[in-house]
Amino acid sequence: MSTETHQKVTAAHLARDAHLYVRQSSLRQVMHNTESTKRQYALRERAVALGWPIERIHTIDSDLGRSGASAADRDGFQQLVTQVAMGQVGIVLGLEVSRLARNNADWHRLIELAALSGTLILDEDGVYDPAHFNDRLLLGLKGTMSEAELHVLKARLQGGILNKARRGELPLRLPIGLVYRPDGEVALDPDQQITQSLGLVLETFREAGSAMAVVKRFRSEGLEFPRRVRRGIGKGDLIWGTLDHSRVLQILHNPRYAGAFVYGRTRSGRTAELQQTHVKVPREDWQVLIPNAHVGYITWEEFERNQEILHRNAGGFANGRRGSTPREGAALLQGRVICGHCGARMRVRYQQVQGALSPYYQCTEASVRQAGKLCQSIRGSHIDEAIGALLLQTVAPAALNVALAVQEEIAGRIRQADALRATQLEQARYEAELARRRYLKVDPDNRLVADALEADWNERLRRLDTLQQDHERLREADQHLLADDARERIMTLAKDFPRVWKDPRTASIERKRMVALLLEDVTLTKDEEIAVHVRFRGGKTHSFTLPRPLLMSRIRKTPDELVQILNRLLDTCTDREAAARLNELGHRNWQGQTFTVKKVSLMRRTYGLRSRHQRLRARGLLTAQELAEQLNVSTSTIHTWGRQGLLQRELYGNAKRCLYAPPSGIIPAKGLGGRRPKPPTLINVPSSAQETV
Repeated sequence: MSTETHQKVTAAHLARDAHLYVRQSSLRQVMHNTESTKRQYALRERAVALGWPIERIHTIDSDLGRSGASAADRDGFQQLVTQVAMGQVGIVLGLEVSRLARNNADWHRLIELAALSGTLILDEDGVYDPAHFNDRLLLGLKGTMSEAELHVLKARLQGGILNKARRGELPLRLPIGLVYRPDGEVALDPDQQITQSLGLVLETFREAGSAMAVVKRFRSEGLEFPRRVRRGIGKGDLIWGTLDHSRVLQILHNPRYAGAFVYGRTRSGRTAELQQTHVKVPREDWQVLIPNAHVGYITWEEFERNQEILHRNAGGFANGRRGSTPREGAALLQGRVICGHCGARMRVRYQQVQGALSPYYQCTEASVRQAGKLCQSIRGSHIDEAIGALLLQTVAPAALNVALAVQEEIAGRIRQADALRATQLEQARYEAELARRRYLKVDPDNRLVADALEADWNERLRRLDTLQQDHERLREADQHLLADDARERIMTLAKDFPRVWKDPRTASIERKRMVALLLEDVTLTKDEEIAVHVRFRGGKTHSFTLPRPLLMSRIRKTPDELVQILNRLLDTCTDREAAARLNELGHRNWQGQTFTVKKVSLMRRTYGLRSRHQRLRARGLLTAQELAEQLNVSTSTIHTWGRQGLLQRELYGNAKRCLYAPPSGIIPAKGLGGRRPKPPTLINVPSSAQETV
């Protein structure tokens, strides 16, 4: 050992502990490249030769199998940096710089902390003191070369992977339903239950055009969908469970089900918390796309159509998109209305009208893109009613053929669901029988294993029993749908299609589905009249005009004759009395409802009619307080005189509130109190001297 090395190692360094950092880049290297690991552990002998006792040499090997590209996921390296920063490390041992860090930021941070705390760094070439410029320069160059080496290795690896991907030979993880043959070719899963479940997902979406419709069908028919355990205990096992919306979207967006080989659909990234994540890459940026590379469940053309439908469903009202999949709401033409002025797709807005939500078709293109006004807004109920009448006129003759097709579709769906449930039941029987055989093979004296296998057998039997009961219940329900009376009801409804369309029990979403099958779009232009241009599927068109609906202010307007009647009644009646009188005369408001106190009050304020109180005040009537001050008595005395008829009073409110007419010439005088009170009397007083006696 050189004298220079001994000069760098001082007593201050030996007073602190030595830390050996051991790392391999991957678990494969840990398992197969054992020579490198042995060389790293052998550095403890170098530390002993420098003067550190073996018990004070600490080994940090918790980062075995982790890449050195970043310190984010390396707990061992972070622990080492913490110990160095606290001044508790005399020397850091590493086989080479690449073992400690492949990232210059992490490496230079360690060098800076080591220089501040007086910590040495040792590798295979020697001992370095980061506080010395030459050693610091050499360590920095080694770190730069290590990072460059990592970049070259990554480039070579990625280049090889990309070349294999471009040839379609790169083995990637396959989704559920696809497997690799021994020769490396991709094939459909031989498990019929898996293939039938996937086929049902794709077929249902082909019919309904909605991922949620797929989920609803699986849940209504009691069907399960498989998934494969990717990591942890039971890796590779198949688990059956309920199908959710996100899972359906994953299947529909995966091009492998269309027989295409794709590479580069996602890229690795990091969140703000430095957690690794995967970011979706736009289709135009995929590195490799090879259609028809292997067998699939659907064609590439159908996959393209599915993407268009999903894109339309995600934002069905955007410009240039056709009507989306029907959703809840009363708007019959949701997603299918085009503005006749600018050609943009019109949106649906709901507004509270008469206690219910009424749809409005609005063109917001100018307001959204140019911060302008609405291009046009049309009440939807007026348009929907006309379109409904047109469809009844057009569709009624073909209703019988549609009914027959519906019957065949229902029967086909029932047969398909029954076959899938039968397959599911057969799989459950096999699993129960397999659990039974496992239990019978175990030694009865080995109670720990026997009890576990018995519990598993019982669980399989319970699941089998539950599936059998569900299967029988659903089969019985399906038979009702296929019964002769059910077929007769369908034919009866088909013959009376207008009544079915107008039936309030018919859900609006079902009407929208019928519209989607018949209409391409509807163009609206609102001028003096509303011009409606209907384009049917197949190219047929139909145009007509509708009068503009009355404004709500016109609809809600009360006739002038009724307003004049109320004005006359208010001269002698309160609001309550006026409402009762109007009802007696047979009058109703704009909604056809009888009058109440609130309705009369609202009508009076709307049309600026003076209230009963205002009319009495205009005639000179006074409040009790005002009259009491004038007559020099209390307000209670005024109320008493009013009840006794000594003063003229007029009711104006709904709580027996009243105003009083001031006396002229004759005024009441207060009586005598006591056990035998004397009632008040009327005294003539000249009008020039109104004084109480």
